Amino acid sequence: MNSSFELSNLDAVAWLRSLPSESVDLVITDPAYESLEKHRAIGTTTRLKHSKSSSNDWFAIFPNARFGELFDEVFRVLRRDTHFYLFCDAETMFVAKPEAERAGFKFWKPLVWDKRSIGMGYHYRARYEFVLFFEKGKRRLRDLGIADVISIARVHRGYPAEKPPAVSEILVGQSTEPGELVIDPFMGSGSVGVAALRQGRRFAGTDLNPEAVSIAASRLRELGTGTSPVESAPPTDLLTLVESVHER
Repeated sequence: MNSSFELSNLDAVAWLRSLPSESVDLVITDPAYESLEKHRAIGTTTRLKHSKSSSNDWFAIFPNARFGELFDEVFRVLRRDTHFYLFCDAETMFVAKPEAERAGFKFWKPLVWDKRSIGMGYHYRARYEFVLFFEKGKRRLRDLGIADVISIARVHRGYPAEKPPAVSEILVGQSTEPGELVIDPFMGSGSVGVAALRQGRRFAGTDLNPEAVSIAASRLRELGTGTSPVESAPPTDLLTLVESVHER
């Protein structure tokens, strides 16, 4: 199996613009969407520990106004007959869907990630998140028996907004073949890369936070070989700094 990776420390859109057209087989990503700031203001997210101009020191908010340029680049780099999965909340879904369709994607449906336990907040406290399922061209899923509700427990006391690799493993398995290239332009601590390498796919990703890149590199080196612009080991207590994490 070709479990290799290549990491970068760049802005998501700038990084995508550096990739050749039609060179990618699958995109799975989770931008720090704008509605996080609203949740922070009313106290329905726990990511308040290191607040400056954004919800925390770990990642910068990706504004809704940039979704157009992001989706244009995602569409360009994907080969024909491929899939694109976007993690988001209910509010961001209504912004992202039309922008992705304008870029050329066909929207199939929102998948539901059931986190098995409720998070912070009120008014029916959330225990789910959407994964928007888009297609470029036409590609058959590998297993038509998989449900549109994915029930996997959330990550506790992990990197901020960390997703369980098991969620992305389902998406990788459904939408790629061994050896194909999976990318994540908002990779955080690398959970999509972990999912890709575990199944014998190649992975490329970027994140603006060099500590995130360092953590991702450390995780991925346990599964394959690759390159990273940030080679230092992450601080040993980095993953314990956040008392609880509400995944974006």
